[in-house]
Parts: sequence; C-alpha cells; structure tokens
Amino acid sequence: QVHIVESGGGLVQPGGSLRLSCAASGTLFSINAMGWYRQAPGKKRELVAAITFGGPTNYADRVKGRMTISRDNANNMVYLQMNSLKPEDTAVYYCATGCYVYTNWGQGTQVTVSS
Repeated sequence: QVHIVESGGGLVQPGGSLRLSCAASGTLFSINAMGWYRQAPGKKRELVAAITFGGPTNYADRVKGRMTISRDNANNMVYLQMNSLKPEDTAVYYCATGCYVYTNWGQGTQVTVSS
C-alpha cells in the first residue's frame, strides 16, 4: 500500500516560485511512474508533469519552460519546481504514482498565485 504526502504549496505572488515535494512510500514497482496533476475551480483535472524511474519526463504545454519535475529515488521523493508562476496556475496540486498508470494519489496541496 502506497502512502503519499505532498507539501510546499501556499500563496505566492505572480512571477514567484514554489517547489512542491512529494514523499511516497512503496515498492520500486509501485512508484515507477510519478507525476503531478492539478485541478483548478471549474476546470478539469490535468497532468502537469510526469517522470519515470529512469528519468524520462513529460510536461503539459501550459507549463513547459516554467516547471521542472525531478525525483530522488534514494529518498523516494518527487519534486515540482515552479517558476514564473501565473494566476492561472492556481489549483490544488496532486502527486500520483503507479506501476504503469497512476493508481495512488495524495491529498493535494493548494497553490494560489495572487497579488
């Protein structure tokens, strides 16, 4: 059973930065795929960034160039570095893991970009 805890969210000014952290306990297989999703009020849940154990990454077009996903396999952590944040980035961000598809989800961390 995988346990996931996200942290690092909060209130930030437009143009600012935040780093989200995800601590995931589980087997090597259960956390092979890790990613960040977000859901804003009135919007569909969308994939922000994804990374596999070997390192290949994928990003949503809206965040390319501004956000970077990385993982620390030794500590079972995945991070999302967010720069040049915009009000439209405001959402609840969720960390997800799985063997091939995402089956394990955290509780989410709120990111609010506002003046």
